[in-house]
Amino acid sequence: MKIRSKTDLDELQQEGWQQLRGTVPTFLVGMASCGMAAGAERVFQKAKEQIAKQGNNCRVFQTGCLGFCQVEPMVEVRLPGGDRCVYGPVFPEWMENLIESCSKGVLPDDRQIGRIQTLPAVPPLVADIACQLPDHLFYKRQIRIASRNCGQIDPESILHAFGLGAYQALAKCLAEMTPAGVIQEIVDSGLRGRGGAGYPTGKKWLFTKEASEKRKYLICNADEGDPGAYMDRSLLEGDPHAVLEGMLIGAFATSAQRGVIYVRREYPLASRRLQIAIEDARAQGLLGEKILGANFSFDLDLVEGAGAFVSGEETALIASIEGRIAEPRPRPPYPAVQGLYDCPTVINKVETWANVPAIIQQSAHWYGQYGTEQSKGTKVFSLVGAVRNTGLVETPLGTSLATIVEQIGGGPHPGRSLKAVQTGGPSGGCIPADRFDLSVDYETLEAHGSIMGSGGMVVLDDRACMVDIAKYFLRFTSSESCGKCTPCREGLDHMLQILERIATGEGENRDLDKLETMALGIKDGSLCGLGKSAPNPVLTTLRDFRQEYLAHIEEKRCPAGVCRELITYTIDEEACTGCGACLKVCPTDAISGEKELPHLINAELCIKCASCREVCTYDAIRIV
Repeated sequence: MKIRSKTDLDELQQEGWQQLRGTVPTFLVGMASCGMAAGAERVFQKAKEQIAKQGNNCRVFQTGCLGFCQVEPMVEVRLPGGDRCVYGPVFPEWMENLIESCSKGVLPDDRQIGRIQTLPAVPPLVADIACQLPDHLFYKRQIRIASRNCGQIDPESILHAFGLGAYQALAKCLAEMTPAGVIQEIVDSGLRGRGGAGYPTGKKWLFTKEASEKRKYLICNADEGDPGAYMDRSLLEGDPHAVLEGMLIGAFATSAQRGVIYVRREYPLASRRLQIAIEDARAQGLLGEKILGANFSFDLDLVEGAGAFVSGEETALIASIEGRIAEPRPRPPYPAVQGLYDCPTVINKVETWANVPAIIQQSAHWYGQYGTEQSKGTKVFSLVGAVRNTGLVETPLGTSLATIVEQIGGGPHPGRSLKAVQTGGPSGGCIPADRFDLSVDYETLEAHGSIMGSGGMVVLDDRACMVDIAKYFLRFTSSESCGKCTPCREGLDHMLQILERIATGEGENRDLDKLETMALGIKDGSLCGLGKSAPNPVLTTLRDFRQEYLAHIEEKRCPAGVCRELITYTIDEEACTGCGACLKVCPTDAISGEKELPHLINAELCIKCASCREVCTYDAIRIV
């Protein structure tokens, strides 16, 4: 039966909340892409088999990512008395003991990540849910707003979403607010687009609302192509209804009649859960005609992109949806005035839409208490690389890099030291460790040659070669350039050739001036954001790690021991025990030696693949 009123919605929220609380021990298995890659499906299946075998009065359901991807598979246990605890990594063979113990009301100490506060008897507000995280260093400084329900609900259950307040903000808009009032609330909240540029969301909505054309569209940009970034994917896999509700509120505010969620084909799980959410919302009357009994109609489609990085640029994305080549076009006119099918169009990222219901439900003032004066609210980051704790992190804007990397991330691995962090994806800049006191907000990052981007953070330690890092990201942006404008198409490729010469010891001092001159010219002359920001990794590494470039050029040496043409692998005879591990994995038979005697590497046969170094447990492989 379709929902016709807020009363119907309230009843479903109570039903959903009681199902989430439960009256028997409940096991929530993290079944986002990260968890499934670590074996969560086998854990989930084992839990179902064990519950059936033991005849325990327990239940298990899947959930999204709780963020701490490094310790997947993760399992949360909820006991009827209210006790909650998260465990990880959990393997199938351990589930038998966990289920048996929890069925008796005992939470084992082994593999505990942290306890969580007791679930209240009545459905909580967004402000309460934002704080329900395990008692662990990884979560201490986090505030979850956009990702508030990830790891809390079964993302394929609309009833679970109702239990945590889904579509209550929409009901509030339809019953108590005007479209102008909704836009003003978003303006007052200070919410900025979470796609990189940080344009004020409310202002963009206002432009579309005031456009004279009657036909208007909304687009959710879920084309997340940054290496090492997975914020949008995790949000869609963990709480798709937050995005749908945000778009419904945006449609009411801007008078849009139709929407599109553009997700890349490489995200099959996100696409499947989105499709389920769309079908469930439509079946409940939350998409279509006369939503919640009001004079408001809106529906949307799911479109899968081919995975071109440039499709993240809004005009290229529109071209892709329309069936054309994903190429950006000059602006103005901006999409808010002339977008999809030449109609006024609001384009926002997944995270932006997910924030909207929380703001409407709790108020602009509540949201504005987080962040800085110019960058309000929280931001979701994917923290990856050379750091102890990797995963999805949501912190208030203005949090320092040191807090994110050294406290939430746990700092470098033992025996290593931090060198830099690259923010904002492949078009972001590299910030050295001595500047980790910087505030993570739009203005501060831009002032230091980097960008917020969609939220990727790649941590680098002393093993990273900054020439190689700049080359890696430039190779990515060069290959992903659509080729439409000459500065980006030709300039990035020429910069890449210079970097490749430097990495092989064939560079010249004048190449550094060439790189800087070309980088600035490409930033000024490129058509879209890809070209304008692609030189950032080169410019920032030249500024802060120039000595590494000079070592490659003048000394023909890679200080980090990364660039293959400038290093040689040898074996320390005193450290080598002759265990033979390196000999077995060498793909070119470059290693020789008798058992229990020091081995040798034939430099002429060695391809410097590092396989030997990876398997040596005695630290006997040296790079010269």
